[in-house]
Amino acid sequence: MTEYFEVLDRDGPARRGELRLTEPRATPGLVGDALADAGSLWAADRTVPEGNPGKLTVLPHRAFPAGTPADLQSAMDVPAPEIDGPSAAVVSPETVADLGTDAYVLSGPGRLVGHARALVETLLDVRRTIPDDAALVVSGIATPANVGLLAYAGVDLVDDHRAVVAGTEGRYLDSTGETFLEDRAELGCACPACQGPRVEFTRSDCVEHNVAALRAELTRVRERIRAGTLREYLEGQVRHEPWLTAALRRLDQEGTYLRERTPLFRGSELLATTEDSLFRPAVAQFADRVAERYTSRFSDVPLLLVPCSAGKPYSDSKSHRRFQEAARYRAHKVSLTSPLGVVPQELELTYPAQHYDAAVTGSWSETEIQVVADRLRTYLERTDYPRIVAHVPEDGYRAIVERATADLDLPVTYTVSGHPTDGDSLSALGEALDGERTIRVEEKERATLRAIADYQFGAGAGEELFDELTLQGRYPRLQALDPDGDQVAALVPQYGTLALTLAGAHAWAESSIETKRVEIDAFQPHGSILAPGIRAAESSIQVGEEVLFEGPNAFGIGRATMHGTAMERSTRGEAVDVRHTEPID
Repeated sequence: MTEYFEVLDRDGPARRGELRLTEPRATPGLVGDALADAGSLWAADRTVPEGNPGKLTVLPHRAFPAGTPADLQSAMDVPAPEIDGPSAAVVSPETVADLGTDAYVLSGPGRLVGHARALVETLLDVRRTIPDDAALVVSGIATPANVGLLAYAGVDLVDDHRAVVAGTEGRYLDSTGETFLEDRAELGCACPACQGPRVEFTRSDCVEHNVAALRAELTRVRERIRAGTLREYLEGQVRHEPWLTAALRRLDQEGTYLRERTPLFRGSELLATTEDSLFRPAVAQFADRVAERYTSRFSDVPLLLVPCSAGKPYSDSKSHRRFQEAARYRAHKVSLTSPLGVVPQELELTYPAQHYDAAVTGSWSETEIQVVADRLRTYLERTDYPRIVAHVPEDGYRAIVERATADLDLPVTYTVSGHPTDGDSLSALGEALDGERTIRVEEKERATLRAIADYQFGAGAGEELFDELTLQGRYPRLQALDPDGDQVAALVPQYGTLALTLAGAHAWAESSIETKRVEIDAFQPHGSILAPGIRAAESSIQVGEEVLFEGPNAFGIGRATMHGTAMERSTRGEAVDVRHTEPID
């Protein structure tokens, strides 16, 4: 049971926390002199230390060099005795296990530097195995350039060893990498060590600067985690070293680990400024859910493809209002955009569709064109429209539509000559839809609630949860009522998700739709459920998801504030924000 470490904030796989010593240490951070090593058993027998509330005591251990056979490591591994104070166990990827300590120290991490695949696989293997609320300590490899990526992969504590060694060798470190002192005409840093003339800057000063730069970068990383924007920062920062760029991309390929730790929504804006944004977990999740869960409820009218807009949600933008005025709601509007790909009009509110900002240059890269074309092709293969009206400009957008519709027996009419909002283009759009029926407002609103239910809960949820749907309120503040007039769900405009009531929770529990369940102890929750009160939780639960909780004394509905693995394996922190609960007799 972890007593001396607590996770305070989560930003995807990254965490901000606190090592609770006599003088607490913020994480991700430097462990520094707070680490007390009880010693290696290779050198001599060691007595079990008493423990010290002011130190993180590394228990007696045997560290193994890389390449040591796993069976030999297992045979010579040592247990982790309990001590009176914060403790850490030394583990390797081959011997890692839940040992009940507050922290785990990875042995032999030096071999991981410069090797993206090895770094990601090793850190994730260890992170998956140790308790979620235990700290991971990695020594000897942290620099200002890589510590943000280490934090994103789940590292909580590092040391300044590599920064010190680099300084003694005359290597000047910053968040972009390193340079040799003799190659620098200026220092370019505001730390105390860099305030004198360049000619008087010594290697001793370089050591002081490197450590200060590492501390400053860790502060920046913690603030980014607190704001929920570490990923945006890393997409630019890792580009200074190719192996770090490769490591970030490797992390994106670890679908399950990152997907479980990706929130359903977040409060901060998603900035898409590099091609890596096309594959980040939140974007990939949106694209996958549209591909796998979305069902068009307007198959009897044409598909209207339009470009995205700078204003969000799209339908509130001036350009989209003009598109709909010309179309007179006689087609189903779907927006094409990078990085998301395809955004049906019903999901324009749903995170991150109204929460992103992209770098607009007026042209598309080949990668963007191909990725968005692939996502559109998948969408078209799962839907059934009589034809497409593509109101898109030539540059990029038309190539996307042409690639996506190649070999499909689906007529396409292009209506833009010049700019999409030009008079001639809008007139052509209106003429292309002559004779088509008009989609009514209530029909669109019903489809919106059902599409969001599919996106949020799974394919088919819209019809099953809202079989006999009565609407109340005005878009975007819609409520769904059951035949008895009881509210089942409400649309949350801020994130484009549904918040279920108790009636909705019962409907979900009784449906054939996969549920996200949390089993709790025998108590009646009020306000929140803390992790110690949870007996079991599904690992697929993401932060922000609706979850059903049930125990001997209570049933209810709330939103997850931890991912499912953390709920099951944490001993501290809020796990569920309770919305509605009822006693069980």
